[in-house]
Amino acid sequence: MAALIDVDDSVLIVIDTQPLFLDKLETPQGATVEARIAWLVRLALVLDVPIVVTEEEPDRNGGTAASIDALIPADVTRHTKPIFGLAACPPIVADVEKPGRGTAVLCGLETDVCVAQSALGLDERGMRVVVVSDAVAAPGEANEQGLARMRDAGIELIGLKGLTYEWLHTVVRSWEVDELLPGAPPGIIL
Repeated sequence: MAALIDVDDSVLIVIDTQPLFLDKLETPQGATVEARIAWLVRLALVLDVPIVVTEEEPDRNGGTAASIDALIPADVTRHTKPIFGLAACPPIVADVEKPGRGTAVLCGLETDVCVAQSALGLDERGMRVVVVSDAVAAPGEANEQGLARMRDAGIELIGLKGLTYEWLHTVVRSWEVDELLPGAPPGIIL
């Protein structure tokens, strides 16, 4: 049985949350996942979780969605990712490993390609990999196929609510964060 996800051992990786991929999703799935990722970024910032951002060929696919990009501090590199799995990109891996944390928490697009290949690659590198299952997406059946692929390979899946409370760990901390981050992401009841 896996241990709880320790906020002080986590790095949040926001994978390819770009207009080209969001636009492939049905309404309201695209808006919902975008808002959930934005909320997760805000939570990571409140809890001092380092953030790594990837963009697949941004000249062609656009940069990170404006609602998410506006939240990410200017000193966080938006890594161009020419390979589907980020673990094959040394500058991105260096950024993931720089804080010295062992748990990679993934969200973004698309579940069956870039998220799955990144999760598997980071797992092969010896990191604990956790995918926020309701903060990833892909069109049609590809989302469930990607989640099943990762689950079958031993990658941990967790819902956004579950991750939130594991990161918060205590009732008192949840009250403190609720004051800084009121409300809940779409479709999630905290």
